Amino acid sequence: MDRMKQWLGSGEGFPWDEREILRYLGHRGQEIPENVEQLIGECQRELEQAATARSVCVEYPLAIREHVIDMVFLQTKSRSLEKNLKDCGRILVFGATLGSRVDVLLKRYGQLSVSRAVVLQAASAAMLETYCDYCNEVWREEYQKKGWYMRPRFSPGYGDFPLECQKEIAGALEMNKRIGVTLTDSLLMAPSKSVTAVIGLSRKPKMCSIQGCEACGRTGCEYRR
Repeated sequence: MDRMKQWLGSGEGFPWDEREILRYLGHRGQEIPENVEQLIGECQRELEQAATARSVCVEYPLAIREHVIDMVFLQTKSRSLEKNLKDCGRILVFGATLGSRVDVLLKRYGQLSVSRAVVLQAASAAMLETYCDYCNEVWREEYQKKGWYMRPRFSPGYGDFPLECQKEIAGALEMNKRIGVTLTDSLLMAPSKSVTAVIGLSRKPKMCSIQGCEACGRTGCEYRR
């Protein structure tokens, strides 16, 4: 967490988890060629210069009645999300982004170098995931002091949580105004390296470190941990 604070505040090196980059590259334990390792390092440094990580988070009351999940601004049905939110009485709704300069970088190398563009895609996805983990840890510490315990974050599109819920989440967070993220007609986010999610808050001290992949029902995904 200290290294993340330094990077956010003063441009120090980002606290990379290179295992995540390799996962997004489809690595399955095989030997990594020296030129690939070098390319990963170059992409990491470029992303550190380009990314401007920002997030927004809002707390709402939560009620679940007859399998309808009511977050005040959104009512939806999802068995996987309902299971995730069991025993929760409040919910955090959040959005995060790496900023538009990362998209510029990805577009540039998409035209100049396919191999570098592929590594940049993997590294930026890993970077966003690590940043979200950091935000979650900060909030976990804050809420635990108040007697609330966080559940794993859960994004639209995971399991049977409808992707269409992006609209209500983006509106509730005022993402365009607060962190510069908009939605396309096909529900994709711009900048592309952006994410939304919900996090349940419970009075029951059930600690859980499951994140992202492990909370999703799509067990056949090639990028699954």
